[in-house]
Amino acid sequence: MSRSSPFYTPEHDAFREAVRRFVAREITPHVEAWEAEGSFPRELYRKAAELGILGLGFPTDHGGNDGDLFMTIIAAQELARCGAGGVLASLLSHTIGCPPIVNVGSEAIKRRVLPPVMRGEKISALGITEPSGGSDVANLRTTARREGDHYIVSGSKTFITSGIRADFYTVAVRTGGPGPAGVSLLLLEKGMPGFTQTPLSKMGWLCSDTATLHFDGVRVPAGNLVGVENEGFKAIMQNFNRERIFLAAGANGFARVCLDEALTWARQREMFGGKLIDQQVTRHKLADMAMRIEATQAMLESLAWRVENGDRPVGEICLLKNQATQTLAHCASEAVQMHGGAGFIRGVTVERIYREVKVNAIGGGAEEVMRDLAARQLGFHA
Repeated sequence: MSRSSPFYTPEHDAFREAVRRFVAREITPHVEAWEAEGSFPRELYRKAAELGILGLGFPTDHGGNDGDLFMTIIAAQELARCGAGGVLASLLSHTIGCPPIVNVGSEAIKRRVLPPVMRGEKISALGITEPSGGSDVANLRTTARREGDHYIVSGSKTFITSGIRADFYTVAVRTGGPGPAGVSLLLLEKGMPGFTQTPLSKMGWLCSDTATLHFDGVRVPAGNLVGVENEGFKAIMQNFNRERIFLAAGANGFARVCLDEALTWARQREMFGGKLIDQQVTRHKLADMAMRIEATQAMLESLAWRVENGDRPVGEICLLKNQATQTLAHCASEAVQMHGGAGFIRGVTVERIYREVKVNAIGGGAEEVMRDLAARQLGFHA
């Protein structure tokens, strides 16, 4: 596929093959056990780091490898082959936890956090969402009051990926007045007195730890301020384009897995005196799935190229995220339907992906938020 594309080079092809082998060897055989355990070994971070997956897009002087956005797309879609979104979510939680540090953090914080995370020795998480409001970042309520050389942090965050096992947490807090102008970012670390976590049970992403974070008067050194006080909202917004492209890539990767699984099943399943694939309705379903996947992939790669060339197509990227998650929803539903009763059984790949459809449509900006933001960005208003 990549050889006929203008977006991929032989270097991209080699990386794709390396990640594909890694997933087949180190992840896919263990997914069901990890799902049952609700976690996966920390050793996987180190192995992914050795392959260059964790360092994609991060500066080389802090342990990254400056891989372009197409490398990120490859990583997301090859990792999706394991059929478990929880692996991607936790393994790559640093891709949302670390960018604010890269973009606006002090050199001291960068040296302390980035190299061990890039090596897979430490884990980074982002703490934005609160029980009082999900995508409404500008109105967060967790407070940080300056007291001498420390900030005193009180409040909570929820639905935090890597919320239990992370070592570093980039946390949005209110240091000023209402609205986005009063938001700052602080680096909190595991073990700080008054900082506790509660694990959450979920419908999907079972091997990804998700938690509520509780801050009860946590004393955070003033030197852990990430960027400038009351300018944290800008830093949060700065990474959304890349994050949403990654989310769209992963969603379309999972959609392709659903197509592959459905096709394999249809060629094997015997019914009505033949194979399921012999039924015209089956072939039409498969063709429709392929049509949506290829259209989404074309949109994804076109927008990635624009971003790589300095464009900031915010509205179109919001539409892309919705397009990708709707493609996934359609393909997962059709794949389960095609499997019949077998698609309703735990341990079947399409069943697992089907349970994870909604988290893709919610995370990184809910579908309704994406639609309205796209409309505003594209000038669809009075």
